[in-house]
Formats: sequence, C-alpha cells, structure tokens
Amino acid sequence: MENDVLELLDILYGMITEAYKVPLGNDRCIIEREKAIEIINEIKANLPTSLAEAKRLVAARDEFIGNAKKEAEALRKSAEEKARTLVEEQEIVRVARARAAEMVNSAEAKSKELRRVASEYVDDLMKKAEFSLSESLNSIKSAHSAFTSNTSVKPAQQQPQQRRPQQQPQQRPSQQQPKIETVNPKDRS
Repeated sequence: MENDVLELLDILYGMITEAYKVPLGNDRCIIEREKAIEIINEIKANLPTSLAEAKRLVAARDEFIGNAKKEAEALRKSAEEKARTLVEEQEIVRVARARAAEMVNSAEAKSKELRRVASEYVDDLMKKAEFSLSESLNSIKSAHSAFTSNTSVKPAQQQPQQRRPQQQPQQRPSQQQPKIETVNPKDRS
C-alpha cells in the first residue's frame, strides 16, 4: 500500500468515524486492529519522505521569497539612485541657470558702468577741448587786435563764407618768385 500520507490519514480517519461504538463507552469504538496498524506503519514509512519533501518545498519557497525580496530591494535602490541622479542633475541645471543669470546681470551692470564712465570721460575731454579752443581763440583775437592796432591795416570785414586760397599754377623752378618774409613789429625791439 504505497499511498500518500494524506490519503492514508484520510482512510484511518474514515475507519474511526465509521467504526461501531462500544456499548456503554461514549468515546470508544471498534476498528480492525491489523488494518489500522498497517495504515499507521505505512504512514510512518512515508512520513520521512513527505517531511523531507515538505522541508524542501518550504526551503524552495523561502529561497524564492528571499530572491524576490532581494530583487525588489535592488529595484528600489536602483529607482532611488535614478531619482537621486535626476534630482542632482536638476539641481546642477538650476545652479547653472542661476549662475548664468548672475553673470549676465553682472556683465550688464559692468557694461552700464563702463558706458557711464566713458561718457563722463568724453564729456570731460570735450569741455577741456572747448576751454582750450576758447583760450586759443581769445589769444588769437588779442594777437590780431594788437597787430591791427600797431599797424595801419584796417581789419577786414568778415564775410559769410570762408575764402579758399586760390591755387596758383605751378611755376618752373626758374620762374619761382622769391619768398617775402614778414616780421612782427614786436620782434624788432
């Protein structure tokens, strides 16, 4: 009788539940002793094999659960690492954008300051040039006035347009006119 342990237990259970009750014994019954012992011996023989199979199945189940947990943990760690990397990349991008904005603002401020300083410098140069030209003009007017007062030449009337000096045709070296030097009366004394 090579039956599975569970089947043998079911047969034994059926034998006991269907057995005749002993008169005046509420919890007692009559079963075939030899048949019951044979079933119990077969259970004993198959029990180590069944227990070993059960232990193997439990171990396999535990190994499967352990592997599943390890795989789940590895997936969780991988997902956390990817999330951390994405956050770090976003942080790097955010910092880079902020730094770029700072650099642009700084460059614009420096450019504005350079334009202001350059404008002040040009304005100062123009004032100095204007003052220098004004001084030179006053000096020329004084010299002209002194020249006209020391000589009998009357000042020429100002004409609306400046006269251009007329160009004389070039003469040959043998026909050139001698140069006349003018001497300032102040230099004679």
